[in-house]
Amino acid sequence: MMVAVGLLVGAAAPSYGFEDLPVGTRADYQLGGNRSVPDDVGIVVRDREAAPAGRYDICYVNGFQTQPNEKRFWTGQRRDLLLHDRRGRLVEDEAWGEWLFDIRTPAKRTRLARIVGRWTAGCAAAGYEAVEYDNLDSFSRSHGLMRKKHAVAFARLLTARAHRTGLAVGQKNLAGFRGTKVGFDFAVAEECGRYDECGAYARVYGRRVLVIEYRRQDFEKTCAEYGATLSVVHRDLDLSPDGVRAWC
Repeated sequence: MMVAVGLLVGAAAPSYGFEDLPVGTRADYQLGGNRSVPDDVGIVVRDREAAPAGRYDICYVNGFQTQPNEKRFWTGQRRDLLLHDRRGRLVEDEAWGEWLFDIRTPAKRTRLARIVGRWTAGCAAAGYEAVEYDNLDSFSRSHGLMRKKHAVAFARLLTARAHRTGLAVGQKNLAGFRGTKVGFDFAVAEECGRYDECGAYARVYGRRVLVIEYRRQDFEKTCAEYGATLSVVHRDLDLSPDGVRAWC
């Protein structure tokens, strides 16, 4: 069943002097490695260490957890910025082998925001138009040690810093959260078709929602329901440069 267009165009992105996410164009999600970009793709998401593609480029930053290959960076003087359980062990997102940031106090949020802010400034200097901060929902994997209010407070710091560098900011996942209240300008939704969450993002961001589906049946379902209004791409879970890539 096709969703009414009126629902999707109701939300307007605020303007902070940056370039808004374009609508009505395809988006590609290239976190696993760069690849060629078809002419009809107007939005490309790449890792912060990769060069932008020369379209409307979104810089991926793991804003709430560590990258698996950067664990050495977080040891030593920065170790206290990582979440520890009651036994003193680091809390890990086991699915990806990433440690969670400890964002429970204003002091730690400020220190972490400086670090993530430097990465964000690097995205802007490289020529990206926007940034997406992954793992906004990391508190849900903290075994009750962190709460949503901590993530919201940290997100407010990150979006403010990104806007000051001239970048639009994307909310990554956490369907149902009205991220515009803390400065998010668009959403990047993984598997919202699979979990029937695409409408929750559309009600907040209108057409400024990028959807990534990893299973063919979910991609086909999402295309049938939202393909005329949202940008939907089918990718392989590893996001490999030669992996699955299709659009509605």
